[in-house]
Amino acid sequence: MKRLAPVLFAFAAACSSASEAPEVAEGEEHVACAVAGASEMKPVCAVERSELDGKLSLVVRHPDGAFRRFDVLSDGRGLAVTDGADEAQTTLEGDKLAVTVGEDRYLFPVTAKRAAGK
Repeated sequence: MKRLAPVLFAFAAACSSASEAPEVAEGEEHVACAVAGASEMKPVCAVERSELDGKLSLVVRHPDGAFRRFDVLSDGRGLAVTDGADEAQTTLEGDKLAVTVGEDRYLFPVTAKRAAGK
């Protein structure tokens, strides 16, 4: 086992020196975000939508490979964090839903629901 340790260490060091994270997360749809405490919002986070049992969920991928999962709330409150310890703080800013989770901030486009009978 002692002979393998230097080889494994060298392999780990080679992997960690890979190229830097891309500036924009890979995906077709993007939202503005400021992750890991960044001050400037930029449209660099990719959004993936999925639906299971009539419930819409979003996965937001950061350029560095990190991601967050959200459930879209059907009562009009916005989004809730699906996993993780931090709760989502949401505010409506014009036609955007501003979401803050820990140090990460996101701006999602919103569509207002019509009241019944209108």
